[in-house]
Amino acid sequence: MTQTTKFSDEIKVAIIANGKYQSRRVAAKLFDVLRDDPDFYLTKRNPDVVISIGGDGMLLSAFHAYERELDHVRFVGIHTGHLGFYTDYLDDEVDKLIDNLRKDKGDRVSYPILNVKLTLADGRSFTSLALNEAALKRHEKTMAAEVFINGVAFESFRGDGLSVSTPTGSTAYNKSLGGAVLHPTIEALQLTEIASLNNRVYRTLGSPIIVPKHEKVTIYPKRVGSYTLSVDNKTYTNRNVDKVEFSIDEHKISFVATPSHTSFWERVRESFIGDVEE
Repeated sequence: MTQTTKFSDEIKVAIIANGKYQSRRVAAKLFDVLRDDPDFYLTKRNPDVVISIGGDGMLLSAFHAYERELDHVRFVGIHTGHLGFYTDYLDDEVDKLIDNLRKDKGDRVSYPILNVKLTLADGRSFTSLALNEAALKRHEKTMAAEVFINGVAFESFRGDGLSVSTPTGSTAYNKSLGGAVLHPTIEALQLTEIASLNNRVYRTLGSPIIVPKHEKVTIYPKRVGSYTLSVDNKTYTNRNVDKVEFSIDEHKISFVATPSHTSFWERVRESFIGDVEE
């Protein structure tokens, strides 16, 4: 079997695309160009740069595929639909992306991610990372839970569930719940209620809460039952949940810093407001 020599000055690139025709077409073009370019080495093992082709959902999948390699890997997105929050290039800008990668000096733009730890009543625990958010809900009925912030008993919650988002995820599910939009360089998490019920027994703040880095949000479900924990685009179901802890992770996601890295506020404007008349 022939082995390809990997030189240290080459950029190791992984290409990940969804199943749509346009995404596959862009991926094929990228593969054809980069395969014969001495500046690049195509591999899905320990890449320096991961190119995600599709939409924000595809970028989430790419993030989770390489979440154990965040210290050295950087991401860049090509959008094959409408402009997304995690994509810097449109599908007709492949040549522009390749040119920027040739000029790349390793610069990165980094954003915080969420650490989610679920502990069962028998002591077993499971840890996940989220780029956007995690949401806890009771499967059968209304969820009742005690909410602690940095060890302080904060409120007794009753409602459909609770969502905890990262700054980058603040424009996703969090925003639809009435949460605030945070710039992604702010190292904080956001706790948002999902259809809370307020009465004399259960009383909540009723507004989103911004929790700084190094402080933790802990949710203790009060009723036996089946709970669903959604972490980005994955959903886990467990019974006998003792607690779920949310904190800013020690690692960050990093994107390739190029002249095409779109301003966050431009993305917010284009996605929710549209062009501003001058």
